Amino acid sequence: MNSDVMVYIVDDDAAIRHSLEMLMQSVGHKAVSYASARAFLDSFDPSIPGCLLLDVRMPEMSGLDLQQVLNHDKIKIPVIIITGHGDLPMAVRAMKEGAVDFIEKPFHDQHLLDSITKALAKSLDIQQQQDSRAIFIERASRLSPRERQVMEVLVTGKHSKEIASELGISPKTVDVHCGHIMEKMQVSSLVELVRLSMANL
Repeated sequence: MNSDVMVYIVDDDAAIRHSLEMLMQSVGHKAVSYASARAFLDSFDPSIPGCLLLDVRMPEMSGLDLQQVLNHDKIKIPVIIITGHGDLPMAVRAMKEGAVDFIEKPFHDQHLLDSITKALAKSLDIQQQQDSRAIFIERASRLSPRERQVMEVLVTGKHSKEIASELGISPKTVDVHCGHIMEKMQVSSLVELVRLSMANL
């Protein structure tokens, strides 16, 4: 597992926070804990991949409310709900909001660790997608509006004549635009361009 990932613990019970931090350290995970949802939000850096171990019942902002805030703000961090007061509606709500797991206290350490492994792997996938998206946006910003139009049709598999007909320009002009697109997008083949574009257009 990537050593840069972080396990965030949010629980208003100091003993639980300490216990979870010790468990994370025992298996080599970096961990940091917070006594409230607000304290977590105030210091959280979304550029650092990780997962969130989240208690439900906390003063001011509950764990489920924090989960909603993260989703509303489009902060994609895998969440594992840990609660001593779980019920079916609560579990359903948490899972609908995208929780990786809903674990009731007391729990088996291995169950939690297995869920954390899954959540951290998901976090690294999310980071990879976001990095790819950032690269695509930066390179695509170099394209002219017409080059962008040509690229959007090009990656659907159409040939120069078809693109020319659709956009009302000559095939030769399409070929010139294609050359500029490949250069600006820093790709050496159409397949590479399609791969870069598929998840981002």
